[in-house]
Amino acid sequence: MPPHAPAPDPVPARSTADDGEFHLWAEETAPGKFRLELAVPDIHCPACISRIENALDAHKDVSTSRVNMSTKRVAVEWLGDSSLANDLAGIVQKLGFKAHPFSGEDAHNGQPENHKAKELLTCLAVAGFAAANVMLLSVSNWSGAADTTRELFHWISAAIALPAIVFSGRPFFRSAWSALSAKRLNMDVPISIAVLLAGGMSLYETMIHGEQVFFDAAVMLLFFLLIGRYLDHVMRSRARNAVTQLTRLSGRSALRLESDGTLARVPTSSLENGCLVRVAAGKRLPVDGMVTSGLSTLDRAMLTGESAPETIRPGAFVHEGTLNLSAPIDVQVEACGSRTLLSDIIHTMEEAEKHKARYVRLADIAAKFYAPIVHLTALASFLVWLWITGDWHHALFIAISVLIITCPCALGLAVPVVQVTASGELFRNGIVVKNGEALERLAEIDHVVFDKTGTLTLGAPQLVSPALIDVDHVAIAAALASNSKHPLSKAITAYAAARGIAPEEIQEFDEQPGAGLSGIVKGREVRLGSRSWCGVTDNLQAHSSADARLELCLQIEGQSPVIFRFEDELRPDVIETLAKLQSRKLEIEILSGDHLAAVDRMAELTGITQSRAAVDPAAKAAHLRQLSALGHKLLMVGDGINDAPALATAHASIAPSSAADAGRTAADF
Repeated sequence: MPPHAPAPDPVPARSTADDGEFHLWAEETAPGKFRLELAVPDIHCPACISRIENALDAHKDVSTSRVNMSTKRVAVEWLGDSSLANDLAGIVQKLGFKAHPFSGEDAHNGQPENHKAKELLTCLAVAGFAAANVMLLSVSNWSGAADTTRELFHWISAAIALPAIVFSGRPFFRSAWSALSAKRLNMDVPISIAVLLAGGMSLYETMIHGEQVFFDAAVMLLFFLLIGRYLDHVMRSRARNAVTQLTRLSGRSALRLESDGTLARVPTSSLENGCLVRVAAGKRLPVDGMVTSGLSTLDRAMLTGESAPETIRPGAFVHEGTLNLSAPIDVQVEACGSRTLLSDIIHTMEEAEKHKARYVRLADIAAKFYAPIVHLTALASFLVWLWITGDWHHALFIAISVLIITCPCALGLAVPVVQVTASGELFRNGIVVKNGEALERLAEIDHVVFDKTGTLTLGAPQLVSPALIDVDHVAIAAALASNSKHPLSKAITAYAAARGIAPEEIQEFDEQPGAGLSGIVKGREVRLGSRSWCGVTDNLQAHSSADARLELCLQIEGQSPVIFRFEDELRPDVIETLAKLQSRKLEIEILSGDHLAAVDRMAELTGITQSRAAVDPAAKAAHLRQLSALGHKLLMVGDGINDAPALATAHASIAPSSAADAGRTAADF
């Protein structure tokens, strides 16, 4: 794959916004074209996405704007001057959202979701305590307490309820204030008005020695609404995007090879095209570039999904985030930061998650019309009763009753409770639901796309047990393999351990990256590795997989060579699962980064007639978008980092528990 073309260096842009001075960096992606990324932690629903994007797109110089609800991130591009960065940040702030420049720390550390969960749980506990005690005091009043006793209980209820309302109502009050400041309405506006009016009216009734107060209604309302808000937050927290996982693979620093031959650790942002970096064995590459020296093996599973490592030599092009397995290599920098292939994958996932975030639940549709209808109903009730009775006190009493009765307890509780209940039942059957909204999307699917390695298969090479390989050969091979981290070596070690075969003792062990292992066993030289490493030139024991990456040759001095063959076995329930899907008239296909022969063999074993091989992460996501454009509702099932963009793009997605972290995070189930 050719290297990415270098982009111009970031250009700083500074000016003054409404709330003080920003120091924003606008990246010049092309002559006269700039890009800015902001962290906006208050984004929480599809309506937020629409408001921000519509406001930014309305600016005459803005070409595109993109909001990612999962990462709480806004990206905007424009033509003109870099100083426009602060004006665009000001537009976001005027909508009632806090915004600050997005940084690498935001990407690596994520958003303070734990703090929000703790706050909601604390508010819920306080509201529950207050509701229980105020309800207990109310029983006495309902039972006939009068005069001084009733007033005493009213004042005690006020002492409990009012602080609880102020403390536990903060999540609703903040949201309502932000909405009103931006001259808009949301569901929290009528909730806040109802709670505050109920508390204020109850205090007024207490002060004038009235018979009825509503402290119990106010705190109980908060208690139930906070239950729904907390459950909804828990479900959304499970759906945290995989972008954070992928950014942890990106290089934040690198060992730069100086002109005098010394090594200096520097931030990747300070690297320039053409400089050399050294990548030690066991480390991930911090840049995209060309290998200039060193021979090693590279784990490219994040790009291909395949567990078999690849041998790299000088002249090979390598990518950020891939894992160097065997020996140090020097890499000439061709791209770093936002210009690497890993950054392209992250960008693809952000685009996919943005479109998935626009999926509107039934509750969101109802919420869109709820606030104005409730406000108008309460206002109409107040005006009508004021006109009928001429008593503002009685009219306000009716209006408050309307607000409390119409508060969205059912809407705020029903959706989260249903999601949590369904998630609990699925969990008891071995399925973890990360995104409750995906339950609605899953019911609509008509097309299922499977990754191959680690999804249809177990994801780890297994040693095939041919009759020609005896116990002594396994013991000698295990002696060499136990000293290597190569996946095929691990397969031999596991095979021997499972059958109680003890490895032979070995002396003078050596490993040649990209070739194989060697040592002395019982006074004879032995080698384990590629055919060329073992001196085998014929087609000895040709194997059915037609994949040289899935074989190891064992050469014992003075003996004929032995070929160990490996296969990635089907998961035990694959055939049954595919049969059930086909019985529901669902279209099924394989989409894999593996080579054509392996994919064709898998299609033959499973009976799947549609398959695509050698597909990279971006192409997987693009293929799913093409199918979606044709009207298909897609379910993607995959396990690797290379599947993460496709998992995020699909209408619904599933990953096995053995999947990579980014794959599990990107999936809905």
